[in-house]
Amino acid sequence: MDNNVKLALLASLDKFAAVSGQDTAGLGEELVSVFVKETGFLEKVAEFDEVLDAHPDFEELREVFFDLLMINFFASDVKKLEEDYLDTEEWANIEEDTIDRGTELLNLLLYINECHDEHIRPELGDFLTEFLLVEEDEFQDEFHIYEDLISNQQLAESSIEDIINHKNMVDLGEEIEELFVPFMAFFNQPKATAEAYKELEEFSTAKEFDTAVYALITTFNENK
Repeated sequence: MDNNVKLALLASLDKFAAVSGQDTAGLGEELVSVFVKETGFLEKVAEFDEVLDAHPDFEELREVFFDLLMINFFASDVKKLEEDYLDTEEWANIEEDTIDRGTELLNLLLYINECHDEHIRPELGDFLTEFLLVEEDEFQDEFHIYEDLISNQQLAESSIEDIINHKNMVDLGEEIEELFVPFMAFFNQPKATAEAYKELEEFSTAKEFDTAVYALITTFNENK
């Protein structure tokens, strides 16, 4: 298992448990045991879902943790497979089978990987225009999905309180609505601070989820 993924997973889970008051009851260890298995990706997905089915208090995190499962596959598992595995029909079929799984968080984590490879600081404008290519005609699907981030880029320079207040006043597209606050909070404060967590817990109407995803993203970024 990729150590960076492990740290992000456990940090996110711990933050969700702390804010919600839930007992993880060994959930972290169970998930790690799935991530480290040397089995096919779809087999891992099935076992991953079984673990979360047994812990319904953490259902909110299922799909963002699925993104981590996917990132772990790219970072660790695929190295044990044939060189061009991601170009094979088998992988194409897996992508088709899991097309409805995960969230837009996967793109952000892939972007963070690229930033560290290129030794640059993650920035919202760079994420949108250079990674997602939202200004290019052939990437208008991405423009539609991320339109709320595009039109509110100035919030990344404000405060987490302002980000949350803005979200509460506008209608956001369903693709990014759930992730709007942790995405914007990350670009506002790429390195987690006690003040950032305090603002998320004090002002967010979904504080358990927002703090958990923020912890996931910032931990993934800081430990690259």
